[in-house]
Amino acid sequence: MLKEFKEFAMRGNVLDMAVGIIIGSAFGKIVSSLVNDIIMPPIGLLLGRIDFSNLFINLSGKTVKSLVEAKAQGLPTINYGIFINTVIDFIIIAFVLFLFIRQINRLRKPKTEEVTTKQCPYCYSVINIKATRCPHCTAELK
Repeated sequence: MLKEFKEFAMRGNVLDMAVGIIIGSAFGKIVSSLVNDIIMPPIGLLLGRIDFSNLFINLSGKTVKSLVEAKAQGLPTINYGIFINTVIDFIIIAFVLFLFIRQINRLRKPKTEEVTTKQCPYCYSVINIKATRCPHCTAELK
Protein backbone atom coordinates (compact mmCIF):
# COMPACT_ATOMS: atom_id res chain seq x y z
CA MET A 1 0.00 0.00 0.00
CA LEU A 2 2.87 2.38 0.81
CA LYS A 3 4.45 1.66 -2.59
CA GLU A 4 1.14 2.40 -4.34
CA PHE A 5 0.78 5.66 -2.45
CA LYS A 6 4.33 6.68 -3.40
CA GLU A 7 3.59 5.98 -7.08
CA PHE A 8 0.37 7.98 -6.85
CA ALA A 9 2.03 10.92 -5.11
CA MET A 10 4.91 11.04 -7.57
CA ARG A 11 2.78 11.11 -10.72
CA GLY A 12 3.28 14.23 -12.81
CA ASN A 13 -0.26 15.53 -12.52
CA VAL A 14 -0.26 15.28 -8.71
CA LEU A 15 3.01 17.22 -8.51
CA ASP A 16 1.71 19.80 -10.99
CA MET A 17 -1.43 20.22 -8.91
CA ALA A 18 0.63 20.66 -5.72
CA VAL A 19 2.78 23.32 -7.36
CA GLY A 20 -0.36 25.06 -8.64
CA ILE A 21 -1.92 25.11 -5.17
CA ILE A 22 1.23 26.52 -3.58
CA ILE A 23 1.62 29.22 -6.23
CA GLY A 24 -2.12 29.95 -6.02
CA SER A 25 -1.99 30.52 -2.27
CA ALA A 26 1.03 32.80 -2.63
CA PHE A 27 -0.76 34.67 -5.42
CA GLY A 28 -3.81 35.01 -3.15
CA LYS A 29 -1.67 36.68 -0.49
CA ILE A 30 -0.29 39.11 -3.06
CA VAL A 31 -3.78 40.00 -4.27
CA SER A 32 -5.05 40.39 -0.69
CA SER A 33 -2.22 42.80 0.01
CA LEU A 34 -2.94 44.65 -3.24
CA VAL A 35 -6.59 45.05 -2.28
CA ASN A 36 -6.12 45.86 1.41
CA ASP A 37 -3.00 48.01 1.19
CA ILE A 38 -3.21 49.71 -2.22
CA ILE A 39 -6.73 49.66 -3.68
CA MET A 40 -9.00 50.00 -0.63
CA PRO A 41 -7.33 53.04 1.03
CA PRO A 42 -7.97 55.37 -1.97
CA ILE A 43 -11.51 54.00 -2.33
CA GLY A 44 -12.09 54.61 1.37
CA LEU A 45 -10.70 58.14 0.99
CA LEU A 46 -13.00 58.85 -1.96
CA LEU A 47 -15.98 57.61 0.06
CA GLY A 48 -15.24 59.88 3.01
CA ARG A 49 -12.26 58.22 4.71
CA ILE A 50 -14.07 54.92 5.24
CA ASP A 51 -11.92 51.96 6.26
CA PHE A 52 -13.87 48.95 4.98
CA SER A 53 -12.04 46.54 7.26
CA ASN A 54 -13.41 48.42 10.27
CA LEU A 55 -17.08 48.29 9.19
CA PHE A 56 -19.08 45.98 11.44
CA ILE A 57 -22.38 45.55 13.23
CA ASN A 58 -22.08 45.08 16.96
CA LEU A 59 -24.59 42.45 18.10
CA SER A 60 -23.89 42.79 21.83
CA GLY A 61 -25.39 46.24 22.40
CA LYS A 62 -22.22 47.46 24.15
CA THR A 63 -20.56 50.55 22.75
CA VAL A 64 -17.19 49.99 21.08
CA LYS A 65 -15.18 52.27 18.82
CA SER A 66 -13.56 49.73 16.53
CA LEU A 67 -13.67 46.14 15.39
CA VAL A 68 -10.35 45.49 17.11
CA GLU A 69 -11.84 46.66 20.40
CA ALA A 70 -14.94 44.50 19.89
CA LYS A 71 -12.78 41.45 19.14
CA ALA A 72 -10.59 42.15 22.16
CA GLN A 73 -13.69 42.12 24.35
CA GLY A 74 -14.98 38.98 22.64
CA LEU A 75 -18.19 40.68 21.46
CA PRO A 76 -20.26 39.12 18.67
CA THR A 77 -20.04 41.17 15.47
CA ILE A 78 -21.02 40.95 11.83
CA ASN A 79 -17.90 42.03 9.93
CA TYR A 80 -19.39 43.18 6.63
CA GLY A 81 -16.39 45.44 5.86
CA ILE A 82 -14.05 42.45 5.83
CA PHE A 83 -16.60 40.69 3.61
CA ILE A 84 -16.50 43.64 1.16
CA ASN A 85 -12.69 43.37 1.05
CA THR A 86 -12.95 39.62 0.44
CA VAL A 87 -15.43 40.13 -2.43
CA ILE A 88 -13.08 42.68 -4.02
CA ASP A 89 -10.20 40.20 -3.57
CA PHE A 90 -12.24 37.56 -5.38
CA ILE A 91 -13.17 39.89 -8.25
CA ILE A 92 -9.54 40.90 -8.78
CA ILE A 93 -8.30 37.30 -8.62
CA ALA A 94 -11.02 36.16 -11.03
CA PHE A 95 -10.19 38.97 -13.46
CA VAL A 96 -6.45 38.27 -13.36
CA LEU A 97 -7.08 34.54 -13.88
CA PHE A 98 -9.37 35.39 -16.79
CA LEU A 99 -6.62 37.47 -18.40
CA PHE A 100 -4.03 34.74 -17.73
CA ILE A 101 -6.14 31.92 -19.19
CA ARG A 102 -7.16 34.10 -22.12
CA GLN A 103 -3.48 34.63 -22.94
CA ILE A 104 -2.71 30.91 -22.60
CA ASN A 105 -5.58 30.09 -24.97
CA ARG A 106 -4.19 32.56 -27.51
CA LEU A 107 -0.81 30.85 -27.35
CA ARG A 108 -2.42 27.42 -27.71
CA LYS A 109 -4.29 28.21 -30.93
CA PRO A 110 -2.94 26.00 -33.67
CA LYS A 111 -0.85 27.94 -36.10
CA THR A 112 -1.86 27.46 -39.69
CA GLU A 113 1.00 25.88 -41.56
CA GLU A 114 1.88 27.21 -44.96
CA VAL A 115 0.90 24.74 -47.66
CA THR A 116 4.03 23.72 -49.59
CA THR A 117 2.79 20.64 -51.45
CA LYS A 118 -0.08 19.57 -53.66
CA GLN A 119 -1.25 16.34 -55.24
CA CYS A 120 -0.77 15.58 -58.91
CA PRO A 121 -4.24 15.12 -60.45
CA TYR A 122 -2.94 12.39 -62.78
CA CYS A 123 -0.72 10.12 -60.68
CA TYR A 124 -1.72 11.39 -57.19
CA SER A 125 1.89 11.87 -56.11
CA VAL A 126 2.73 14.63 -53.67
CA ILE A 127 4.67 17.39 -55.39
CA ASN A 128 5.87 20.93 -54.69
CA ILE A 129 3.08 23.50 -54.91
CA LYS A 130 5.09 25.61 -57.38
CA ALA A 131 5.65 22.70 -59.80
CA THR A 132 4.30 23.11 -63.34
CA ARG A 133 5.13 19.55 -64.34
CA CYS A 134 4.85 16.41 -62.19
CA PRO A 135 8.30 14.88 -61.63
CA HIS A 136 6.74 11.43 -61.32
CA CYS A 137 4.46 11.15 -64.35
CA THR A 138 5.75 14.22 -66.28
CA ALA A 139 2.20 15.53 -66.77
CA GLU A 140 1.81 19.25 -67.29
CA LEU A 141 -0.05 20.91 -64.43
CA LYS A 142 -2.29 23.91 -64.71
